[in-house]
Amino acid sequence: MSFPRLLPLSVALGLAVLVASAASGEGRKEVRDKENPSAAPADPYPSTYAPYPSRPTVIRGATILDGEGGRVENGVLFLSGGRVEAIGGPDTPVSGDALVIDGSGKFVTPGIIDVHSHLGDYASPAVAAHSDGNEMTSPVTADVWAEHSVWPQDPGFSRALVNGGVTTLQILPGSANLFGGRSVTLKNVPSRTVQGMKFPGAPYGLKMACGENPKRVYGARKQKPSTRMGNIALDRQTWIAAREYQKKRAAKKEQTRDLDMETLADALEGKILVHNHCYRADEMAIVIDMAKEFGYKVTAFHHAVEAYKVADLLRDNGICAAMWADWWGFKMESYDAVEENIPLVHGAGACAIVHSDDENQIQRLNQEAAKALAKGRRLGLNIDEAEAWRWLSYNPAKALGVAERTGSLKPGKMADVVLWNGDPFSVYTRPEKVWIDGALLFDANDPARRPVSDFELGQPGEGDVK
Repeated sequence: MSFPRLLPLSVALGLAVLVASAASGEGRKEVRDKENPSAAPADPYPSTYAPYPSRPTVIRGATILDGEGGRVENGVLFLSGGRVEAIGGPDTPVSGDALVIDGSGKFVTPGIIDVHSHLGDYASPAVAAHSDGNEMTSPVTADVWAEHSVWPQDPGFSRALVNGGVTTLQILPGSANLFGGRSVTLKNVPSRTVQGMKFPGAPYGLKMACGENPKRVYGARKQKPSTRMGNIALDRQTWIAAREYQKKRAAKKEQTRDLDMETLADALEGKILVHNHCYRADEMAIVIDMAKEFGYKVTAFHHAVEAYKVADLLRDNGICAAMWADWWGFKMESYDAVEENIPLVHGAGACAIVHSDDENQIQRLNQEAAKALAKGRRLGLNIDEAEAWRWLSYNPAKALGVAERTGSLKPGKMADVVLWNGDPFSVYTRPEKVWIDGALLFDANDPARRPVSDFELGQPGEGDVK
């Protein structure tokens, strides 16, 4: 596949998806409950994602980190039909007509998955007109969907791909509200529409927040919540209402559609995964108890600066912690941090994730993981690099409900792959090639495969720069 430069990038790259979608007969599907015509469609904004064209490819001679703790020296990775076909040592059988890439002295990993991003909702440049991530009009806005704000041509997407090897990411609403709305999981591919990026079949998320943000935003307006106890009280009141809505829906009683309650009822039933912005250990423990009170499950605590204090609770309740390597001290609830947070959570047997929450940091998540790995080793937690890569691919895939399909290099999984020009835990290393579903979308050595947004100037030969 070539990237023609006579057309804007989003249009040129969209043509392959358009053709593939037409060929597959993909279209808009709305499934309603015949006995309850007021029921919501299964997904009124369905994914139209279709992989870009690919060819059988073999990467030979690289060190492979498979994303689940496995490491193969002088390895072979065979990609075919958009999937991982085989992985193993030098004698791994491959197709004779495959393109062979020499990976000697280089590393291969699964594509990085960022579980916490606002790309598209807070697009570049960061001006007020692009601030579409926080619906700060009510502490409960479970009715809003992050995908309805995503601008697919945000230059941040291509930067994350080219500089950071990010192949999948979750776009979340902001954290001003107790219930911020639905998140969406995207494949990091150029597209004209957000539906063309939506990870097919990935569950939606529900963004919740505790702590300083909701009480500061709404307390300043002299309304509830203005305290942490007000946060929890309003959370509980809202879950009680959602339970009643859920019961009526299950009984197929006719009722007016309520977009807040539809999202919350699905979260109660595990159809939507709960992602909770939370810094302090005591608040994470309270939220865990609240989840048990109402029968839902927290999938992941985000930011989780004090996760090291409750790593055993996270482990025992099957909750991931999405964390920074060393961001702290920018507000009171982020002060009691330790730079060993990520390795301590990992060492306790809980699910540790490195996340960005930032359009710049998403471009170097491998380096953020390296910092955490070094701090853990200084503490005496000798975590292997192959095991630490779980923080960047497999664990976030698990938190997004897509670990059976991506996040590690296992036969049958999506061929979301990065070839690094050196050790990916080094500050001197960058992605050399990036595949998504087996399609080569970035090649540092090929100017025609360096996707940039139509709204970002690049080097000569990129975009519209002559």
